[in-house]
Amino acid sequence: MQKVKDILLKKGAHIESVKPDTPVIEALHTMAEKNYGSIAVMENGQFLGVMTERDYSRKVILKGKSSAETPVSEIMSTDLPIVSPDDTIGHCMSIMNSKNVRYLPVYDGENLCGLISMTDVVRATISEQEATISHLESYISRSY
Repeated sequence: MQKVKDILLKKGAHIESVKPDTPVIEALHTMAEKNYGSIAVMENGQFLGVMTERDYSRKVILKGKSSAETPVSEIMSTDLPIVSPDDTIGHCMSIMNSKNVRYLPVYDGENLCGLISMTDVVRATISEQEATISHLESYISRSY
């Protein structure tokens, strides 16, 4: 069974982040350049939350706020459930479904070592299922 650390190995260790006082428009430009749906909000090496496209649409656009004047700290998602590198993908899927979140910070002890998304978890699940199907097909073809 795949674990969070397997996702992080594929994604790499870099965590794109902005400071809490960064204007939303600046964070959006960074997200667009990197083709990310979210960005970590950090200050002095401490994880504070994550700003997502959903946060932007619901907390800036729909409320008529200015993207240039609103800091990410006003719209970021905080208090996200935390997972560890040794947690299973199934555990992450369960947390994401029960807490209705799309991103999970990954901590190794006190250290933030990654941020995984629902997309990451779904891809890992599909990959695992494809491997199982391949093994079953191989087993079946040897049986005949």
